[in-house]
Amino acid sequence: MDELAQATSRIALETVAKARNTPPPSFGEGDLAQQVGLDNETDSQPYHFHIYAHKHNTHVTVTKPNRDAIISVSCGNLGFKKSNRKHYDSAYQLGAYAIDKLHQGGWHKKIKSLEVVLRGYGPGREAVTKILLGSQGKLLRNSIIRVADATRLKFGGTRSRKMRRLG
Repeated sequence: MDELAQATSRIALETVAKARNTPPPSFGEGDLAQQVGLDNETDSQPYHFHIYAHKHNTHVTVTKPNRDAIISVSCGNLGFKKSNRKHYDSAYQLGAYAIDKLHQGGWHKKIKSLEVVLRGYGPGREAVTKILLGSQGKLLRNSIIRVADATRLKFGGTRSRKMRRLG
């Protein structure tokens, strides 16, 4: 009779949970994992590798899942000044520097999932992605779960500049 009472109470809880559109309570090790603190919600959220490449410079920022910055560098931080910041080579060195700093800090062991966020259409976009796909990015490449494009698009917007007429 005791087993019958447990089964009916479990069925009752499941039907109430379905009516409320919530998952039914688990009867097992899931509750224990939550009590002990083994719930891995932070592991399921990815780290972010932001690449902001515009016409004149490239920025790379690596953030934790809660959006705290781990490293944030640009081509100017590496010693490229003025017009030297906009070139492919400076962005390539920037990507290599950022990944090297992550390896030195031991972050490649902590990062289980990584989302690459691209923004802008400058030459640095291609350069930093080549670094991630090359031999220098091999430790982070396996943890990439998503590549997103966050480039801002102009719908209407302000009036464009007057076209220059030659001749």
